Amino acid sequence: MTEASYDAIVIGAGVMGASVSFELAKSGRSVLCIDAGPAVGGGSTSSSSAIIRFNYSTFDSVLTAWEAADRWKRFGAYLGMTDPDGMASFVPTGCLALDTPGDNRPTVTAIFRDIGIPFEDLDAAAIAEKMPDLDRGDFYPPRPVDDPRFADDPETEIAGYYTDEGGFIDDPMRAAQNFMFAARAHGTELLLNTEVTAIRRTDTAVLGITIDGGREIDAPVVVNVGGPASRSLNEMAGVLDEMNVTSRPMRQEVHVVEAPATWTTDSGSLVSDPGVGVYFRPGLGGTVLIGSSEPECDELQWADDHRDFNPNPTPELFEAQVLRTARRMPELRIPLAPVGLADLYDTSEDWAPLYDKTSLEGFFMACGTSGNQFKNATMVGTFIRALVEAAAAGQDHDVDPVSVVGDATGKAIDLSAFSRLRDKSNTTNSVLG
Repeated sequence: MTEASYDAIVIGAGVMGASVSFELAKSGRSVLCIDAGPAVGGGSTSSSSAIIRFNYSTFDSVLTAWEAADRWKRFGAYLGMTDPDGMASFVPTGCLALDTPGDNRPTVTAIFRDIGIPFEDLDAAAIAEKMPDLDRGDFYPPRPVDDPRFADDPETEIAGYYTDEGGFIDDPMRAAQNFMFAARAHGTELLLNTEVTAIRRTDTAVLGITIDGGREIDAPVVVNVGGPASRSLNEMAGVLDEMNVTSRPMRQEVHVVEAPATWTTDSGSLVSDPGVGVYFRPGLGGTVLIGSSEPECDELQWADDHRDFNPNPTPELFEAQVLRTARRMPELRIPLAPVGLADLYDTSEDWAPLYDKTSLEGFFMACGTSGNQFKNATMVGTFIRALVEAAAAGQDHDVDPVSVVGDATGKAIDLSAFSRLRDKSNTTNSVLG
């Protein structure tokens, strides 16, 4: 028996699902947002490093991040309201991207110039002057900590490029809840602690979903924003086989350690350091937050079942990531036990997201977003809304790609860059995107 009917159902109440719910509801649609978890933003979103940076491999990815940052910096104005429980805030730190041999720096900086993103090229002396906490050696390539060459002295010096515009969002879970507050103000209904057990469909079109207990909910539009559950939802919908690029859950760890006294949110920077295999940024309360940049020497931890993984940080990964960071930051204090968290990413094969329609009429997706897409949450709802409205108007995005014009630059973002049918050879094929 059908329990209810909506214009759109959004599966997933993380920051992406909340953003999609907000934009669809703001457009006048009746929206249900459903999540198996107990809280908005309580899944992968709450484990995000919440970094704001722009150094991606392709024009559309860089432009998306730049436009999204503009909305984060005026988040309340973009939402059109203030959440009385508090608003997430952008913390400016700048962003330093360090070089590795044969990397995509020339491509990225050319895109920066095209879009108008301010940056400066830095040699080792300039890096040392700007950030004296950092060692100026080039430690490439990343090595396991038990490699006899791990502690070898570098033979050359590092270089990179820096922009003042990077930073992070101080509370990623709060950001998702801010989105949902605004979505509910526009009429979105929220259903937590409820699992989707089936995507209902005809041969050609989506009909709605089935939830716990066999209850059916109708909608002509269903959006898969299920995070680590996205792959199983695409399989339920029968669209997995048509995808040239798919996503799957991957276990990841982020660690937190005490920062050197001079490495603060005022004096430190977000640092992308693939030469040692990590990224790190200053955190609140005098800390450094450390994550992996997926060096080739490390084995990726794919999860066969998004409901079955180790949610605790491990000594092995803690040691690897913190000791690698200590190579770049020699004054870093290393605790005896792991401090941090472990969670699942929803990761695509080329580490670029999937913001797309499918061949099943009315079934859309915002998948493959974990690891490097939190920053783009302020644009993702707009992307999905544009795709939904284009499909309703008879536009076939697979043939005639939809574009979204950015508020800040007036430049068009081609959403085919995030298509499930795209070529997989255009990115770094790492978390850097």
